[in-house]
Amino acid sequence: MKTLFRHREIQLLAAIVALTLIIAARFPVFLTPSSLGSVYTDTSILIILALGQMTVILTKCVDLSTSAVLALCGMIAAMLNSMYPDIPVILLVLFVVVVGGLLGAINGLLVWKLDMPPIVVTLGTMTVFRGTIFLLTNGKWINAHQMSDAFKALPRDTFIGIPVLSWTSIIVIAIMFIALGRTALGRSFFAVGGNSNAAIYAGIDPGRTRFIAFVISGALSGLAGYLWISRYAVAYVDIALGFELDVVAACVIGGVSIAGGIGSVPGAVLGALFLGIIKNALPVINVSPFWQLAISGTVIIIAVAFNARAERKKGRVILKQAEVTA
Repeated sequence: MKTLFRHREIQLLAAIVALTLIIAARFPVFLTPSSLGSVYTDTSILIILALGQMTVILTKCVDLSTSAVLALCGMIAAMLNSMYPDIPVILLVLFVVVVGGLLGAINGLLVWKLDMPPIVVTLGTMTVFRGTIFLLTNGKWINAHQMSDAFKALPRDTFIGIPVLSWTSIIVIAIMFIALGRTALGRSFFAVGGNSNAAIYAGIDPGRTRFIAFVISGALSGLAGYLWISRYAVAYVDIALGFELDVVAACVIGGVSIAGGIGSVPGAVLGALFLGIIKNALPVINVSPFWQLAISGTVIIIAVAFNARAERKKGRVILKQAEVTA
């Protein structure tokens, strides 16, 4: 049992169950299937973005432009739909995924070819992408009445009683689980983040691998852009402003190491769900929005400290094993 609870995913799952039971003790309705399903649906976009961000962090980088890519791709989708409502929604979704991938490629190329710090690159492109939205729209909003019914309905449509938005996140989770855990590309992300020099000797190009990670992050942000805009039926310049911090927080809480090379898809998903439950539950129990920010920030700091301590312990174990071998 002790060995089982050493796994970050088990610890997070236990924390989520405990948190849910505490909230349900005061508001029993929170524990009903419909309420829990709504929490998952509300968290689906965060899960999709966290999985893209995790891919980048694994390579010892960070992408601060995720929410800006989301906003730009969402605005592009809304503008195209308002101007050409007969375009099939699925084509719009595919288009913004490609656009998001291209925006991610810009980040990846700057990091790869110019050897620029990822945090500086994505901080700059975040501002550029937000500015591009303003240039495209002159600051104007696109409201629900300007969007087609099919455009707004897709995320809300249900299949076997589950919204398409939730199904989309489930499909992304499955794809990322296979891609990161069962493919050579997925292993290369861990290798580059763990030890880029050793990765080079193994025939892996760190720059190219990081470029691909940024493309994946951008593509998932593009997908999230359509889902966000269509679900809330409004598009404007400041959509998802600051949401990139929640995305990074979900990864950190889920045990994804900022130092790179450590993380898992279940961990990132549980980290997003933990954050999602906090954000959904605190208003229900009448906690002030200011306290919500303070609580979220405290959880992030604790998670980072926990990760750092766990990584130091692993380092000591490796050194001890090396000493025994010597």
